[in-house]
Amino acid sequence: MEKIKMSPQDYPLATKSPQHIKTPTGKKLEDITLENVLNGEIKPEDVRISPETLEMQAEIAEGMNRDAIARNFRRAAELINVPDDRILEIYNALRPYRSTREELLLIAKEFEEVYNAKVNADFIREAVEVYGKREKLRKE
Repeated sequence: MEKIKMSPQDYPLATKSPQHIKTPTGKKLEDITLENVLNGEIKPEDVRISPETLEMQAEIAEGMNRDAIARNFRRAAELINVPDDRILEIYNALRPYRSTREELLLIAKEFEEVYNAKVNADFIREAVEVYGKREKLRKE
């Protein structure tokens, strides 16, 4: 499928470009109906957002000069493949005084090497630097 560049005119996607929206399991937006849910054709994993949809949202945000939200959409897209329980563990590790510098750098490395989540890895590394300056890292 050819990649389509989204613009602010495509927002909201569900109304103006529904043909481009697919779930991570490949279901089309038009397949997500109450009838299909009730007859068991749609499962919980079928209603999760896909990295591609988040990228389209990021492109729309960029077209509106909303670069911060575009970065957030791209970070979210990278996190799609990270198990929910691991996300919660990392969230807790990022709280002030919970982790050492080395522990957070290992999380950044994991994001890059295991999940191919470079944007999130860079975000963690940035947090390590800020926490270091503000003395928010756990002391060993």
